Amino acid sequence: MSVDDPIAATRLWLERAVIGLNLCPFAKAVHVRQQVRFALSTATTPQELRNDLEAELTRLAATDPDVIGTTLLVHPRVLTDFLDYNEFLDEADALVASLGLEGEIQVASFHPDYRFAGTADDDIGNFTNRSPHPTLHLLREASIDRAVAAYPDPDVIVERNLRTLERLGVDGWRRLFAD
Repeated sequence: MSVDDPIAATRLWLERAVIGLNLCPFAKAVHVRQQVRFALSTATTPQELRNDLEAELTRLAATDPDVIGTTLLVHPRVLTDFLDYNEFLDEADALVASLGLEGEIQVASFHPDYRFAGTADDDIGNFTNRSPHPTLHLLREASIDRAVAAYPDPDVIVERNLRTLERLGVDGWRRLFAD
């Protein structure tokens, strides 16, 4: 991806891949209503990122959902190795619990090298969770519950995404971001 600004690159990814390919049918509404907070972490250590994550979790919990529906915490300078990033997710979940936010907010994961267990690195299915920079997505569980209730069979989303990405291929994925 040619965009040097991590927030601009993440916004482009959201618009062209997540929304443009309809990988998440629930993303468009919060984006159109400008309820997605893009937060840039300058952290260079996992502890600094944990501090930023705590601040963003607290901010999201304290803010009206009509103002901030969800947060993308982009952290390009720390946890760039996917295995390190993946290990940090347990710490992120523990932080959610320690703040008393279980059942209220959950953390979803996106990374440039995302790899589902048991898949090859180049498996196109991994691209559903590949973002331009390591990103922690803070989601309100109430909005997830509403979206799932409105969608007749959420498991169909995963199957549809795989078909979409298989048709697109890795070269097509790259062309999404070529300007």
